[in-house]
Amino acid sequence: MLVTDTFTAARDGRPDPDALLEKLQQDEQAALRGKLRIYFGSNAGVGKTCAMLIAAQREVTQGRDLVAGVVETHGRRETAELLTGLELLPRYNVMHRECALSEFDLDAALARRPAVLLVDELAHSNVPGSRHPKRWQDVEELLRAGIDVWTTLNVQHLESLNDIVSGIIGIRVRETVPDHLFDDAHEVVVIDLPPDDLLRRLKEGKVYLPPQAERASRHFFRKGNLLALRELALRRTADRVDAQMRDYRRERSINTLWPARERLLVGVAGYPSDERLVREAARLAQKLEADWIVVHVPSAQRREAGANRYAAAMKTLALAAEFGADTATPSGMDVAETLVAFAREHNANRLVLGHYPRKVWQFWHQSISDRISRRHPEIDQIVIAHGPLPVAGAVALNTDAALPPSRAPAYLWASLACFIATAVAALLLQVFDLANVVMLFLLTVVLVALRYGRGPGVWAAMLAVLCFDFFFVQPRWSFTVNDTQYFFTFALMLGIALITGQLTARLRHEAHTAAGRERRATSLARLARDLSAALTVEQITEVALRTFSGVFEARVGLALPDAMDGIHASGAGAFPLDESIAQWVYDHGQPAGQGTDTLAAAQGHYLPLRAPMRVRGVLVLELAEPERLKEPEEQRLLEACMSQLAIALERVHFVEVAQSTLVQMEGERMRNTLLAAISHDLRTPLTTIIGAADAAVHHAPSGPLAQLLGGIHDQASSMQRLIENLLDMARMQERGVRLNRQWHSLEEIVGSALRQLREPLARHVVRTALSPQLPLVEVDALMIERVLVNLLDNAAKYTPAGTLVQVTARQVQDSIVLEVADAGPGCPQGSTPQSLFEPFTRGQRESAVAGIGLGLALAKRIVQAHGATIEAQPRATSGIRFVITLPAGQPPSMESL
Repeated sequence: MLVTDTFTAARDGRPDPDALLEKLQQDEQAALRGKLRIYFGSNAGVGKTCAMLIAAQREVTQGRDLVAGVVETHGRRETAELLTGLELLPRYNVMHRECALSEFDLDAALARRPAVLLVDELAHSNVPGSRHPKRWQDVEELLRAGIDVWTTLNVQHLESLNDIVSGIIGIRVRETVPDHLFDDAHEVVVIDLPPDDLLRRLKEGKVYLPPQAERASRHFFRKGNLLALRELALRRTADRVDAQMRDYRRERSINTLWPARERLLVGVAGYPSDERLVREAARLAQKLEADWIVVHVPSAQRREAGANRYAAAMKTLALAAEFGADTATPSGMDVAETLVAFAREHNANRLVLGHYPRKVWQFWHQSISDRISRRHPEIDQIVIAHGPLPVAGAVALNTDAALPPSRAPAYLWASLACFIATAVAALLLQVFDLANVVMLFLLTVVLVALRYGRGPGVWAAMLAVLCFDFFFVQPRWSFTVNDTQYFFTFALMLGIALITGQLTARLRHEAHTAAGRERRATSLARLARDLSAALTVEQITEVALRTFSGVFEARVGLALPDAMDGIHASGAGAFPLDESIAQWVYDHGQPAGQGTDTLAAAQGHYLPLRAPMRVRGVLVLELAEPERLKEPEEQRLLEACMSQLAIALERVHFVEVAQSTLVQMEGERMRNTLLAAISHDLRTPLTTIIGAADAAVHHAPSGPLAQLLGGIHDQASSMQRLIENLLDMARMQERGVRLNRQWHSLEEIVGSALRQLREPLARHVVRTALSPQLPLVEVDALMIERVLVNLLDNAAKYTPAGTLVQVTARQVQDSIVLEVADAGPGCPQGSTPQSLFEPFTRGQRESAVAGIGLGLALAKRIVQAHGATIEAQPRATSGIRFVITLPAGQPPSMESL
């Protein structure tokens, strides 16, 4: 990870005005948002929901407006009891695959607008068709509306820890939450439980129901997993607290180090031997279990003289990043002060520096470590010997003691400028006094320092004094001086020249740094503006190719996925990329190609475009200067531009999904309206036909006429049931399943269903076996009766006459199992038992059996609305059985009835 490079060493200890203004703006925005409290734990079952509900009960007793938006009890009695006295927000049903599933009602919560809203399980994925695909996005909208939200979260659902968790537990967690939501939360309450206690709760059935608990104990809930996840949760919380402490120190301009945790700051100079320094620091950080940051303070002349050192430093920073360190390139003229200020900014309690032996003639030189020790004795240092310098004469960070070969032209131009100034001064002496000519030399020094930097500026200052003495001070053509007052003039002239040259070099360095920042900010702003106006993938591709090629001076290619996640090049005139490499990068989410460890011989640098939800494509760059991406600021600019591009692609994708969903919804609405209209128009004549046939059959003599009237009655009744199924299906798709739950006897419901189908079942042997100890069940009697009618009607249609149709019911632990079994042909070939529940699915595609395949689909939707399950299972001999598992519940006493 790269630390921000906008850091500049503070000179006077006062707060940064820009930082204060940004903090005020953030506080104003935060005042309009709701506050987020996260109950954070390592695993399910540690008590997050219970702790949240206990705190909610305290708030309610104090008169605070608190509403439970969605709380998942998972069948735990003690959790359900904590909901007593809390206002519960009704859920709403969302249709998915012909099933009604209950979800959190975001619109109802916004309309109710309580002071505090409980939203359990932050990482939950909403049912397709909801406004947002993830529950954390619902929470974001609630916070923007100014509603305080309390929620729960497990450590395995944090996006940044997803790969670590999957490596520990061996399972890829699909439901994740962006880390910024956790980091920006107003309060995080850690709920911790030792692994042994958690395993005991699992055995007691306080985490999952018995079947789930047994499966979880074999896989996820192993003690090693629990210990590792517990450590991750505590470490992640400690990181958040550490960030809050650093923000607190920054806001109050506290320069004193608070060594609450070990953090190392490693300074590298830009020599090949810095690799040893980084490796030693990595081992030290591992022993201390400390965070560590590797920094390089670039020389003001890095673009000219220090190019080799800067390239070496960037290579060292890349190595440190591979070892897990944060890296940064803070800017500053004084390396020692810059390092100290950066250490205080990031609360690093130890500095790790390299030490090089000084040459004999460099007795005057003071190392970075010595300067920090003298000025800031409170900062601990670890100095690691590097041995002799690879470049003779260079002994410390950011110094110009040596004269690299590439700097010779700058010093030659500085010398030539002084000689030209001397020639011009000789001409001006004919008009002006000697005192006025001195200013010409000062101007020359300023110009040299502005053009070539500090080192040539110092050389020009000394050479200007020597030229002034040799050519213009009596006796001329000699360095001897007759008048001693000229010594003061020389000293003053040299001092002014040096100070002016230093100030000019610093101004040049700061101007260069500001220009780089402005270029990056302008590029990002232009890209954001262009992408915000793009409405199609083609427009986004055009913007990306144009912007990346101009900003990074590279040939650019873009590969986007199709509907089957196959990667293909996009955009005309783009870089001819290798689609096989792009496919690998897209599938694995890792860079490849030039400059990486994967397929390094490939032409171009392949980078995944990561959006908040998933990878949205692959960007390919062929840089004119491949070393450019080794610079941290260029890496940050590239990452920011890629993030903007990925978010734009994801935005367009979800716009297309929303439009497609809207078209589907309109089609479903039109179909349901059409079915309802047709069904309503058919019910009246069918009722008349049934009534007329029923009346006529009693007056007709036995014989062919009576059989004909009976057939009319049976077929009309069958068609009436079909129309009722159509109406119910259309109604449920439009408004969901609305239940009128009451306590009923299952025997009565089964008996009523059998009475309705006494004529279709007259040709079958019907046997019922209901346990006499069955308790009452809390269901919608009419809806469950409809389920049984559809199941029995299905058995009557598809099984031969004279075969057995059996209805059984029994209690199994906390559930009631209701079965409808037949002895027919069973599940047709080429299909699975569960596929029978799909709408408009029939056992036989071409058959004389009446029906359109809605009975079983309607039955499954009604059963799921009750919080129950229905399964189709083939029998051992022949036929199929439908198993309905209803929750038993706690029936009221007879006195309350």
